[in-house]
Amino acid sequence: MEFSLVFIIVLFLIGFAGSFISGMVGIGGSIVKYPMLLYIPPLFGLAAFTAHEVSGISAVQVLFATIGGVWAYRKGGYLNKTLIIYMGISILIGSFIGGYGSQFMTDGGVNLVYGLMATIAAIMMFVPKTQIDDIPLEQVTFNKGLAASLAFVTGIGAGIVGAAGAFILVPIMLLVLKIPTRMTIASSLAITFISSIGSTAGKIMTGQILLIPAIVMIVASLIASPLGANAGKRVNTKILQGTLAVLILGTAVKIWTDFF
Repeated sequence: MEFSLVFIIVLFLIGFAGSFISGMVGIGGSIVKYPMLLYIPPLFGLAAFTAHEVSGISAVQVLFATIGGVWAYRKGGYLNKTLIIYMGISILIGSFIGGYGSQFMTDGGVNLVYGLMATIAAIMMFVPKTQIDDIPLEQVTFNKGLAASLAFVTGIGAGIVGAAGAFILVPIMLLVLKIPTRMTIASSLAITFISSIGSTAGKIMTGQILLIPAIVMIVASLIASPLGANAGKRVNTKILQGTLAVLILGTAVKIWTDFF
């Protein structure tokens, strides 16, 4: 595949926009960039990526996008280390299985998994959360076995589509585990960083990554993700939840309309 200057600029803008949003709302960015990479280049008359290529680019990009986000949240007490350890180890194993196993799936199969994940996340995000932000950070507790199990299953799906799974993890942490919003956003970035290690390793081992687009997306992520994380600290938590819910719902609708 040829990569002209226009192609590189378009990829950079996709990476910048998606990474800024991901840093702000605590996701790895694939919920935004997966459909953008699939649909935007052809609008400019550029070559279209396959679902496998998009998932490979996304996997590498998310790895670097989440580093910037975690760094921005390293202070303030929002990173729950116990939550990160339990969910991180489980999602790492699951994401490697999904990333490696995705080589045996068709493009349609990869898109189908993405559509299912986005739909589940959209439904969960619109379910009301009951006063989770009233819980003091030092008093936050959660079911460790449930957290690990849900992270493992999420990791398999995330590894398949080259995501880190944050767009599923965030509603799980808010709705099921009852983690306060800002702790969810910060901790999910750390967990998705761990997840992206597994999915990236699986994609590299099966040759699903295009080097030049991945590098362009990485550069854009390193610039935009910390900016988004800093912006997220100053935005009302209800606005952050609403923004994420709208993004997930829009993506789910677009993916499913392509199947029918």
